[in-house]
Amino acid sequence: MNSSWELLATTIASVGELDGPLMEMAGNRQLLLAKPVNALGRLERLGIRLAGITRQLRAPLTPRSVMICAADHGVVQENVSAFDTAVTAQMVRNCLAGGAAVSVLARKFHANITVLDVGIAEDLADHPHLRKDKIQYGTNNFARATAMTRQDAVSAIEAGIRAATAEVDAGARLLIAGDMGIGNTTVSAAIAAIMTELPVSQVTGMGSGIGLLGWRRKCGIIEQALTLHLPDANDPIDVLSKVGGFEIAALVGVIIAGAAARVPVLLDGIASAAAAAIAVKLCMGAKSFVIAAHCTVEPGHAALLDYLDIAPVLDLDLALGEGTGALLALPILEAAVATLNDMTTFDDAEIDRPRSLESSAVWEPMVA
Repeated sequence: MNSSWELLATTIASVGELDGPLMEMAGNRQLLLAKPVNALGRLERLGIRLAGITRQLRAPLTPRSVMICAADHGVVQENVSAFDTAVTAQMVRNCLAGGAAVSVLARKFHANITVLDVGIAEDLADHPHLRKDKIQYGTNNFARATAMTRQDAVSAIEAGIRAATAEVDAGARLLIAGDMGIGNTTVSAAIAAIMTELPVSQVTGMGSGIGLLGWRRKCGIIEQALTLHLPDANDPIDVLSKVGGFEIAALVGVIIAGAAARVPVLLDGIASAAAAAIAVKLCMGAKSFVIAAHCTVEPGHAALLDYLDIAPVLDLDLALGEGTGALLALPILEAAVATLNDMTTFDDAEIDRPRSLESSAVWEPMVA
């Protein structure tokens, strides 16, 4: 890598593997708990994987931080969104004031919020929960030019790494990948089309509510950009530079930094899934440390999760982003950890084991 990419390179090099022996220990404990084998289904496998990520049977899920990466997109000039660019800054102000959906849910589930400005089209007043690491005042209109330079793409990734590392250093043991940015479902759909090799029409949704004519225009703009720029799916920095967004690039950094720190990263909507696809292309090991909280109504979101081979915890037909769906999945993660650690075993409860366990069954790895 270019020497100016040192932080990204060193962070990628720090990403390890899941703790296999501890996962085996957790799996064998699941077999001894007073319940039928696999009776708690994916909840069991989630508890096992959290143990493998954190190297603790009782995986710590607090303190928890919602990392809302925020930026604007030049492609909004093509009328692909129901909202104007100015709404991004307005949404961020509302979030910082405590009035956004993510703000309400963060209070409900005891999560801290950090908004990272990597490319909002205007300057915001200082706020204790606002971190400023702006690359540019929004991307270029990718229908006319590449969204950003390669160096700006890497700089945005590294901004995400710095922000996530600061949260972890301050004590965070769970990172939630949130986003704010008018136009980012267009950007995410473009990334989904490139990475999954599916037709644009199959990965593009209605976003903020643009209607059928708006959807057709949105698909056309994405197809125009892909034909113009010919992004290389095998070069994730090329993909980001040609059709990406600064906030999606920053989320790539959050994901890789979380993986390097052995902190679970909970994905939210399509923007964070697009970031995960880029992150995993840059660093295959990062995949083991991400958990898909839910699947939104955006068709590109499901396509990206299929591409990543990650099953979502919830499916509530959400379309908001911000980190809202990820926050709603927190009780499921807590339940996975609690059942693994707090249920009694057959022996402790003086319950006869099922005949299938009488000969000391051994846990076998399963996909979480």
